[in-house]
Amino acid sequence: MEIQTFIKDCENQLTTQFNIADEISEYNQEKVLKAFKNKSLALRHFNPTTGYGYGDEGRYLLGEVFAEVFGAEEGIVSPAILSGTHALSIALFGVLRPNDAVLAVSGMPYDTIRGVIFGEGNGSLKDFGVTFDCVALNEREKFDFPAISKEMQRLGTKLKMIYIQRSRGYELRDAFTVEEIGEVCKFVRAQGFDGCIFVDNCYGEFVEKKEPSEVGADVVVGSLIKNPGGGLAPTGGYIVGGSKYIDLIGRRLTAPSIGNEVGSYAYGYRLFYQGLFMAPHTVNQAIKGSFLIGKCMEKLGYENFPKLDKTPADITRAIRFDTAEQLCAFIQSV
Repeated sequence: MEIQTFIKDCENQLTTQFNIADEISEYNQEKVLKAFKNKSLALRHFNPTTGYGYGDEGRYLLGEVFAEVFGAEEGIVSPAILSGTHALSIALFGVLRPNDAVLAVSGMPYDTIRGVIFGEGNGSLKDFGVTFDCVALNEREKFDFPAISKEMQRLGTKLKMIYIQRSRGYELRDAFTVEEIGEVCKFVRAQGFDGCIFVDNCYGEFVEKKEPSEVGADVVVGSLIKNPGGGLAPTGGYIVGGSKYIDLIGRRLTAPSIGNEVGSYAYGYRLFYQGLFMAPHTVNQAIKGSFLIGKCMEKLGYENFPKLDKTPADITRAIRFDTAEQLCAFIQSV
């Protein structure tokens, strides 16, 4: 009973944060419902397909729905995409060509994508002559605009992509808000950059009212195993953005001569649509859970990120333990 009282007391102190999360959830729920209505979603779109998947209405409409929800021109949503890292890899190889240069303006990308970028002898971007430079964050752990400008000038016409990672990955800092991503998009355009602005959106979908594709990003990528799958999508990933980029990426997902014309799924698409329908609510519950465990751990004396005085920009939370024993005890209790 003492523990229950403690948790309830923490929850009562989070009324403002919970109310904001509810408002965002309701806004995003309306976006999803409008997209379903505008694209005339019907029972036939849940049906399974086999073979090549030509004329697969469920797959095609799913991409259109995601594009509308995310404020993009076109979208690819496919169970053939195995994870967020796979989606990022497909999109990067789809857009980039040998000897292109990429500039990551949000620091070093997190671990799982590094092998795709920097690996040697494994078919990585580096093997294909693509260079990938990173601009460290400033002392406030935000975008370092002067350093970004300097690197852009150094790379010159070779620079074909600006890479932004929304989530903090495994770093003890805040994720980037959509507003902050919009500011850096505007900044690089003001520098004369006309290439692709690419955003790894994993863990950030439906946390705010807008997505990066609504504030200047050309390609936005994520996993259905996380937020937009609503806990129901059995697998898959999404890629949304400008039509010219989605066409190129589709040709990497399948084959250069085929693109987005094919792709079947023998198990049907109901869970993908149902997961998207549930996603705003599921993300809302994840945010509330993150707030609650963060408040409890803070009261117990543990530092955790992000801070509890504002709406987070993704669903992840990190807790800093003082000893290995504390960490092990926490894991065992979970």
